[in-house]
Amino acid sequence: MILCITEKPSVAKDIAAILGANTRKEGYYEGGNYKVTWTFGHLCTLKEPGDYEERWKRWSLGMLPMIPARFGIKVINDSGIERQFRVIENLIAEADEVINCGDAGQEGELIQRWVMQKASIKCPVKRLWISSLTDDAIREGFAHLKPESEFNNLYHAGLSRAIGDWLLGMNGTRLYSLKYSSPGNVLSIGRVQTPTLALIVQRHFEIQNFKPEDYWELKTLYRGATFNATAGRFHSPDEATATLDEICQSPLVINDIQEKKGREAPPRLFDLTSLQVECNKKWGWTADETLRLIQSLYEKKVTTYPRVDTTYLSEDIYPKVPGILRNMTPYAALTESLLTSKLPKSKKVFDNSKVTDHHAIIPTGQSPAVLIGNERQLYHLIALRFIAAFYPDCRFLSTTVSATVGKHGFKATGKVIEDAGWRKLYDDTPAEESKDDTSDDRILPEFKVGESGPHEPALQQKTTQPPKYYTEGTLLRAMESAGKTVDDETLREAMKENGIGRPSTRAAIIETLFKRRYIYRNRKSIMASQAGIELIETINEELLKSAKLTGLWENKLRRIERGEYSATEFIDELKTLINQIVISVLSDNTRSKIQIEVESKGKNKGGDSEPAKSKGGDKPRKPRTPSVRKFEQIECPLCGQGNLIKGNTAFGCSRYREGCTLRLNFSEYPETLTPAKLKKLLVTNKKK
Repeated sequence: MILCITEKPSVAKDIAAILGANTRKEGYYEGGNYKVTWTFGHLCTLKEPGDYEERWKRWSLGMLPMIPARFGIKVINDSGIERQFRVIENLIAEADEVINCGDAGQEGELIQRWVMQKASIKCPVKRLWISSLTDDAIREGFAHLKPESEFNNLYHAGLSRAIGDWLLGMNGTRLYSLKYSSPGNVLSIGRVQTPTLALIVQRHFEIQNFKPEDYWELKTLYRGATFNATAGRFHSPDEATATLDEICQSPLVINDIQEKKGREAPPRLFDLTSLQVECNKKWGWTADETLRLIQSLYEKKVTTYPRVDTTYLSEDIYPKVPGILRNMTPYAALTESLLTSKLPKSKKVFDNSKVTDHHAIIPTGQSPAVLIGNERQLYHLIALRFIAAFYPDCRFLSTTVSATVGKHGFKATGKVIEDAGWRKLYDDTPAEESKDDTSDDRILPEFKVGESGPHEPALQQKTTQPPKYYTEGTLLRAMESAGKTVDDETLREAMKENGIGRPSTRAAIIETLFKRRYIYRNRKSIMASQAGIELIETINEELLKSAKLTGLWENKLRRIERGEYSATEFIDELKTLINQIVISVLSDNTRSKIQIEVESKGKNKGGDSEPAKSKGGDKPRKPRTPSVRKFEQIECPLCGQGNLIKGNTAFGCSRYREGCTLRLNFSEYPETLTPAKLKKLLVTNKKK
């Protein structure tokens, strides 16, 4: 018997259908020579400190550092998880061969390996490695199964990451909580979350310490075109006024005209981070919301594997692209021109050297008819980006006109689009594209060298502005580039090696900081709470809070994945670091205590408001129940894990593909119900 182990019940169902294992059993499918079972994500985890040594159960500074001689794993203490693990364990004992069908990534590899190890697997193991869940992709994957040994480095990288997070998290959290927190409070320390918090705190102080300065810009209007002084900003009002007086007395003379043809390539395909950034910018979605939505699109087979950090496609995808475009029937009007000739094969799109585990996020060609609401919006964003990649460059003519007024130089620039190319796809959203338009994009009148005439000079007084607070989108970019602001796409790609966290975990890291009340939201801005500021100020060890240095750890993890660095070296480095940190903190004689705010002024979920400082003697107010404005905010009353979605004839559960059978027909629950009224009705019916 061949046993297939997937990461989710929905994926198990799809694979079982392909293999002909159509008989549903308790915890698995069977049919022919196959049995297909599943985990629920993580079934196993690293052991707790108390599992290694009894004395480590007690939080005590004298017990630190906690460094097990050998790390072990255990089944997570949950009745449902334990039951499913026993099913897998019994199936593995009977199997002649196991096929690891976990998500094709570092985390997926770790999840499956731990389960198989805990079940004491003895039989041979093969790996299913696919980038989408379409039937064709699954069949192709099973036709080209890979040996497990090919992914040993991937597992070692995932294991090193988990152990590193355990060492720093367990020791750092106990150390700082016992040393610096007020009684009963926990100060959470993490390998990625702490340097991420440090970025936010650093930005807080940059803004707080910013001293605005006035400056003046000199411009003049000639024949309807704005000319800017080439001298740049004036920092003295007297100098600015004197220059203005000078040029008022002289005509403007055109002395040079330069025309240059330019091209703008289509935007790069999406990786997870750039997708999260774009969705945050366009619609204000959190990184976690975008991740959940793109994961849903992947499981519904309409897009490829989402947890990727590359914007490129592998060259073997090129022959498949025409078929994908042809199957995207809702976009036939946009793809028709592409399919009439051979598609371009640009290095900006196809590059094997830039693709490791998976390629960029693209449509699969499957119909998006099953999508609703935000899912449809997200799919449209990905579809347009994919189609645009094969459109011609946008071609434009840029003009630079140089002029003088007396002894002072001026310049006007303009740009004319000659062929919109890929930009034709975005003609329906001109407002967003043109928000940041400057004079560079204006059409200039026709000038001649040597012409001159009167002009209208003017001084504009302006003030330097402080850096902006991070939004979730800009914070993701900062994590990706280890705190450096990088606009150039090529340079950004090169810096991903040293980013902090992985694309798949960054959203969770940000959410953790909200839950710990180290940060809060002020509209779209992310602000550091007083507790977050105090924590970073208390930490003296740069390795704990430096995005740059943490980025170097990430680089080593990626090198482990490629077989260029030893997992043992990485863990040994962290063990040495932990010892150093413990010694340093214990020798600190300051008596500072950090107070974590426990009550919120406004919304209690998702870090939407500034935490309020507790006042002695005040009676804690009961937080208001957040208002329900979307059906997706209502928890499924049947499975308790999914959220409600509105269909054509009934309300259902978002986890219907995972097996939830909830159905609330419109005959009993009218479609006209608001989300708030529907939730109230469900609560009432539950009490009956």
